[in-house]
Amino acid sequence: MLTAGTQTSPLPDTPITQEVTAEWPEIVLSVAPFLDEVQQELAGQVAAFNPEIAPYAEYALANQGKQLRATLTGLAANCVGGWNDSVIKAAVIIEMVHLATLLHDDIMDGTELRRNRPTLACKWDNTTAVLVGDCLFANALRLAAEFPTTDVCRAVSTATRTVCSGEIIQSHQRGNLQLGQVEYLNALRMKTGELFALACELGASLAGAEPRETRALREYGMALGTAYQVYDDCLDLFGSEAEVGKSLGTDIASGKATLPVILLCEQADPEVAAQLGRMIEKWDAGQLNILRGWLAEFNTLEQSQSRLEAVLADARDVLGELRESGHRGALKELTQFLAQQSARLGVC
Repeated sequence: MLTAGTQTSPLPDTPITQEVTAEWPEIVLSVAPFLDEVQQELAGQVAAFNPEIAPYAEYALANQGKQLRATLTGLAANCVGGWNDSVIKAAVIIEMVHLATLLHDDIMDGTELRRNRPTLACKWDNTTAVLVGDCLFANALRLAAEFPTTDVCRAVSTATRTVCSGEIIQSHQRGNLQLGQVEYLNALRMKTGELFALACELGASLAGAEPRETRALREYGMALGTAYQVYDDCLDLFGSEAEVGKSLGTDIASGKATLPVILLCEQADPEVAAQLGRMIEKWDAGQLNILRGWLAEFNTLEQSQSRLEAVLADARDVLGELRESGHRGALKELTQFLAQQSARLGVC
């Protein structure tokens, strides 16, 4: 039995949605044609790469998953008038930046699986993965430069810089098990929230939104992206590899202190953090169950879920700034869907 240390201030007492109230197919139904066009344009961009590089880029493209950022771009546009060709191009740009960050993340975290397939770095090598990621970044900025004004290119380059800066900050925080929640959440906003915010911002502005609507949708994206990364961090500790489709425990194996670990170190005896630090130095997959036992003793999953739900509540609040629209409900349902996915971790 571990000894509890000094208690920190309580987390928001926000219930996690247990009842299924939102389904992914229903959420994306209104933007299904939009996503089809985004996918076609992405495939065309990848096919236009040098023939020797295209197979690697196509492999990365095949691991897209739910195209969440593109979905946000289309949903934001629909809230303020509807998507158009410029919104499609913006979604393609954001997806390419996202794919590039995934390739680099997999190298830094030593991830071997993503969506039940070997990562590009694992299938080929780290050098190839880095350079393919760089090509995707460069092509995204080339597309952004094609807009008639510099606004989109400036927004994309600024967001990309913020994402990379967040990754650098988080990399420098590796091994710091005394990391505070404020610093942790700030890094999440930079490395994940920023791209979600950009998707909503560009989707809105290119569809003709009023400035206050664009600001509100950017805030929504930032909150949703931050909550999503909290969920993904919890998934790395509490999910199952068969269901998740990617390697688990990669964050802690690389010394990354995510929210459940931060909460554990805040509440447990200091010796626990010291012991965990020694485990990380010689980490093996079998130690994940030991860590899970400690996390369960201090209810860190439940506390993380509560924090996530509080951030999602912030996302829902800003939707009140938007004009009355039937499409606004899809953004609210998206927050409910994420809360449901988070709640499933406790059930599993």
